[in-house]
Amino acid sequence: MTTKLYNLAYLKEIRINLRKNMTEAELVLWEVLKDKKLCGRKFRRQHSIGHYIVDFYCSSEKLIIELDGQHHYTPEGIEKDSERDAHLALMDKKVLRFENKEVLNNLTGVLKQIKAQFK
Repeated sequence: MTTKLYNLAYLKEIRINLRKNMTEAELVLWEVLKDKKLCGRKFRRQHSIGHYIVDFYCSSEKLIIELDGQHHYTPEGIEKDSERDAHLALMDKKVLRFENKEVLNNLTGVLKQIKAQFK
């Protein structure tokens, strides 16, 4: 028996809602990632892996990109993100995290860091 790992049905409505209500930083980064614009890599947005919904995912690179707002920098947020990243790492996924303001103020630098992860 195979366990389904991606896009679990119970998360579908949440994924749709997240796509309809992307943050400004997510919209900016998505413009560069969609349609294989970044080095020919296919990215998905608001993609679920297990019970987690990630902001952006490139399956060929097993790369997750998370854009974080202020709530991620509270003690609770840091702990939750750390647990989540560790769980995703157990699934052989690499997580890159950027603050929203990094994308808005230094998109070139963010893209350079993403491309540095490509095989």
